[in-house]
Amino acid sequence: MRTRLLVIVCVLVGLLAVGLGVPLALSNSLAAQQSLFIDRLTDTIYFASRAQRPITEDTAPGLAEELARYDEVYGVAVTVVDRAGTVVAASRPDPPELDADGLDRVQVALASRRSAAPPLIWPWDTRPLVLAEPVLVDGEVRGAAITVSPTGSLRVQELQVWSLVAALVLVSVGLGVLVALPVTRWILRPVRRLDEGTGRVTSAVLAGRPAEPVSDGSGPPELRRLTASFDRMAESVTQALSTQRAFVADASHQLRNPLTALRLRLSNMDGRVAADAAEEHVAAMEEAERLSGVLDGLLALARAERDAGVDREADVAVDAIVDDRLDAWRPLAEHTGLRLLRGGVRGLRVRIAPGGIETVLDALLDNAVKFTPPGGAITVTVRPVRDSDPALVEIAVLDTGPGMAPEDLDRAVDRFWRAPDQSNVEGSGLGLAIAARTVELAGGVLTLDLPHGGGLRVSAALPRVR
Repeated sequence: MRTRLLVIVCVLVGLLAVGLGVPLALSNSLAAQQSLFIDRLTDTIYFASRAQRPITEDTAPGLAEELARYDEVYGVAVTVVDRAGTVVAASRPDPPELDADGLDRVQVALASRRSAAPPLIWPWDTRPLVLAEPVLVDGEVRGAAITVSPTGSLRVQELQVWSLVAALVLVSVGLGVLVALPVTRWILRPVRRLDEGTGRVTSAVLAGRPAEPVSDGSGPPELRRLTASFDRMAESVTQALSTQRAFVADASHQLRNPLTALRLRLSNMDGRVAADAAEEHVAAMEEAERLSGVLDGLLALARAERDAGVDREADVAVDAIVDDRLDAWRPLAEHTGLRLLRGGVRGLRVRIAPGGIETVLDALLDNAVKFTPPGGAITVTVRPVRDSDPALVEIAVLDTGPGMAPEDLDRAVDRFWRAPDQSNVEGSGLGLAIAARTVELAGGVLTLDLPHGGGLRVSAALPRVR
């Protein structure tokens, strides 16, 4: 926007300078040409009057010498011709040839009419100024006096004037830019602070920290009001999110005690329930277990949101954590007929909160084990991301399960979202949401894609530590 404002100012200043300078230069050029025209017209009229007797007597004693002296002093060729166009006297042995305009002026003079002012002579027009005046004897046209004036000095003068105007236009534009720079900086300062502060405010709001104010009281009144409104909005959103997180954490924590008591009571009723109610008792136990899992997920999510406002990131070695989680999940995977594989590069380090990689891998491996059929394989790969700025490390979990519909990939990380064809699979719908939030808080991104060989690939790109 700053560049656009400067361009607008430059265009306006340039148009103003051109609007004032061009008429001034034109006026100066016309005045200089008019002065030359009048001077040469006066001389041509004089020579026309001096030529009356020589034309009448067919002799020109003294006239040729006078024309030659005039040409020598002023550099203007003068020629006197009779009605037939024959040269009566000339300032040079070889009079200059006339172009079409000069010949027309001679014919106009022989028709007893005065020479009109020529059009404006531009600096690149090298034609001389040709004037012709009738030689009158007793009111009868007997010939014409012709002057051919070089226009070099006139064109040099015009070029100097136009160069001065062009320089003044450039100076005006430069001064306009110098004046406009602080003005545009003052105007756009609130906008720049909004642009720079949006990312910081977003991070602070999501982390539950107080948002740094964007408004500093500078700039136009309208933009100051805009930044003040933005600060109020950020504060309101921060309070709303903090209230929501506190409610989720408190509600989840408070529900654990009555839920635990309910599970104990249901367990104590085992063997004491009538045969026709045994199936309902088992279903109640399963729902209690499912509710317990949902509450555990909510508490994990609340802890992740709570830790967002605390800088707990550390330099973490990836290899030991990946090997540990694979060892922890291998018994369950082998029990269900799955193979756990490790691939990629070793020796990489990332920046993430302690326990973050464990949380992400547990969520991804839990989903992979649940949805991969017996005989399948789950591969955990660690590798650096090429050509990334900043440098990233990708931790990916690839399974050989059924995958999911392409349109569901973006929704899979939503809280409590379950695929329509997997509603009967055990789970709370919070695993991927917790993993995505954990990766996001570390400055990375969680991505789901469908590889060509089938299955589902979930990758977490985390900031790399060199």
